[in-house]
Amino acid sequence: MQTVHVERFAERTATTRVVGSLLAVGVLGAGLYWQFGLVGALPAVFLLLGLLGEALFVTLGVLALLSFVVLTGYGSFTERAVPIVLEMARITESPVFVAIPMFTLAGAVMTRGGISERLVRVMKALVGFLPGGLAIAAIGACAFFAALSGSSAVTIIAVGGMLAPALQKDYGEPFALGLLTSCGAIGILAPPSLPLIIYGVVSGADIQKLFVAGMVPAVLTIGMLAVYCSVRGFLVKAPRQRFDGAELLAACKHGIFALALPVLLLGGIYGGFVTAAEASILAVLYAVVVEVVIHREVKVAELWGITVDTMMLVGSILIILLMALAVTNWLTIEQVPQAASEAIQGAVKSRFAFLLALNGLLLVVGCVMDIFSALVVMTPLILPIAVAYGVDPVHLGIIMVVNLELGFATPPFGINLFISSAFFRRPVAEVFKATLPFLGVLLVGLLLITWLEDLSLALVRASGL
Repeated sequence: MQTVHVERFAERTATTRVVGSLLAVGVLGAGLYWQFGLVGALPAVFLLLGLLGEALFVTLGVLALLSFVVLTGYGSFTERAVPIVLEMARITESPVFVAIPMFTLAGAVMTRGGISERLVRVMKALVGFLPGGLAIAAIGACAFFAALSGSSAVTIIAVGGMLAPALQKDYGEPFALGLLTSCGAIGILAPPSLPLIIYGVVSGADIQKLFVAGMVPAVLTIGMLAVYCSVRGFLVKAPRQRFDGAELLAACKHGIFALALPVLLLGGIYGGFVTAAEASILAVLYAVVVEVVIHREVKVAELWGITVDTMMLVGSILIILLMALAVTNWLTIEQVPQAASEAIQGAVKSRFAFLLALNGLLLVVGCVMDIFSALVVMTPLILPIAVAYGVDPVHLGIIMVVNLELGFATPPFGINLFISSAFFRRPVAEVFKATLPFLGVLLVGLLLITWLEDLSLALVRASGL
């Protein structure tokens, strides 16, 4: 009987929250409509559909239809809807567009082939003798694996599953939990970076420049975490393994093909031999040959299933991208970003204050949206404003990706926190607490990357791109 009362109370509470949220959105929508007309009510429509649990692509599609069909005051229904279709067709003609599914598929094949085990062995042999060597090896393995797989969730599960027991034994459970949760996304900035490709497609920034610009910030964030782990390992007197040249050679031989892929891709792109799109196709061929023919970890019969699963993931990303760009097209036609830029410049006078506010906004967005959705939704709104404050579009791309990947581990809603909680079977509050020291280190790195633009742009300028 008591259980029935509790369940009814929970249902009433949930209903009350939903009704309260809908009323709040209604009041917001009415206020925005009164102040700005139908255009002002669009944010309320976005929030309302989100509260009702609609998929993001449906929400964005409804906004696109409302924008072009209802708010545009000329032409027939068909004529008003045509720009939506034209925008979708335009983006699919982009040469870079093919790189998104191809790099994702290459990472999926390498992941299925056991790349995580080979990377962990190489990193342990390479840095295991240093103070905090095992923790540094975890950082390196996570960064490399995330760069190839493009998934922070898979990184936590694949690398964390192997290293968690040893890290818990040497450093304690909170340290291991915080480290593996924080490291899940740090390699996403390194080439071939799907978030940077998405940003390039949406913003029009050069993909090759973005890849080069991401190198130093990626090394900086990885290096700062490594230094913290080294100091921590020294203080707790964590055991080190003896350096063994023969083991390092054997580990590199075992993992040489995984280690070679980013080098070959970047060498081909910046050597002028292939474009980013061509490199993505070669990456798939390389991954298939390595995992099917050389390592024999993946059977030919499994490739179809891997491809289907990957394309379902990519399809969910691309449909959001297409719908978001349709909304962006309308916003551009109506000069909404320019109006927003003028309003913000009137309120925020300094570049420093703008960048600080941008960091805070993107951390919040990174908590509640996946990085791909956040990039396609936020980039068109932020880019014109950032340019007005003198922020280079390439530098902005690095700032956004670093912010959003850090949002994965930011309490209370960062997705990595919940993935770690479920995988390691620890309370979410415990994961929050364990992650805070690492989050503090990464926040310092974020501020350096945001305010010192040469960390992103110096290498781009030196390369002559």
